[in-house]
Amino acid sequence: MRALVITGPGRAEVVDLEPPVAAPGQVVVDVERVGVCGTDVELFTGEMSYLHSGHAWYPLRPGHEWCGVVTALGDGVDPGWLGRRVTGDTMLGCGRCRFCGDGLHHVCPDRAEIGIRRGFPGALAERLAVPARALHALPETIDATMGALVEPGGSALRAVRGAALQPGDRLLVLGTGTIGLLVALLARARGAEVHLMGRDEPTLRLARGLGFSGAWTRASLPSLQWDAVVDASNAAALPALALDLVRPAGRVVYVGLAGSPSRIDTRDLAFKDVTAVGVLSGSAGLAGTIEAYADGSVDARPLVAATVGLDDAAGVLAGSRPAGAGPGPKIHIDPRR
Repeated sequence: MRALVITGPGRAEVVDLEPPVAAPGQVVVDVERVGVCGTDVELFTGEMSYLHSGHAWYPLRPGHEWCGVVTALGDGVDPGWLGRRVTGDTMLGCGRCRFCGDGLHHVCPDRAEIGIRRGFPGALAERLAVPARALHALPETIDATMGALVEPGGSALRAVRGAALQPGDRLLVLGTGTIGLLVALLARARGAEVHLMGRDEPTLRLARGLGFSGAWTRASLPSLQWDAVVDASNAAALPALALDLVRPAGRVVYVGLAGSPSRIDTRDLAFKDVTAVGVLSGSAGLAGTIEAYADGSVDARPLVAATVGLDDAAGVLAGSRPAGAGPGPKIHIDPRR
């Protein structure tokens, strides 16, 4: 089978590999669609922290936002999975520790992460082997584009839950990338009044096109009371700004990660009696995201600017934007092309 392999910082190539065989408890998925995210780019550039902590190493096969069809089963797997369209959890806990036992496998210290951590091969390939316990079935109403947006949607939904919004509450989302826009769409579907803050006017066009009239730059941001602020950016200065903007006794949610350390003043946190929430993964939000996509309350397809073949994946990781790409922040790969 064909697969994309990152061989070192700034180096990636499509190679021919032996297709995976389903081990006991695993399935093999024929991959339909894969999303490229910031983590994949950092693995390509060499900036990803796991490469420096020893949790990831080259060569590696990226791809953790995916969907496909189950075509083979390992021993012990429910035969009902065969032929199902699925997506899956990125986080693969050890299954033995206290965190896994408490349903917190996404913070298991011995976890693997598909396409990211501890050498587990990712989905930028024609086929992917994955534990059946990580699978989530997709209804027919969710196409390949939406299916590959479930994983980032899970992180966004956890951020919305962390904001603890009531209908009519006012939410400010910092950042207009994939996660920020998904947070906005999911929060609006739950009845919140949603505003977004972007870097400049061009970055706000898609948000306005999605029906968010409250799309602002820092200079134009109105002085409103924000019941919750979600930082979905990669800017080191914005976590502190989120804390500054949220109302007293409100909530700030940190789902974005900056490439350099970001700092907040805990005195501001305490004196305002603010609740701060961190979100690492989408694990606990995958099922809810599938429901929101399936019932039509959230349509995330405009976030995908283009879908290209596997031969173009290295260029996408290097920052190339496909010719004719739309305004969305997300690029998808179809490994069968």
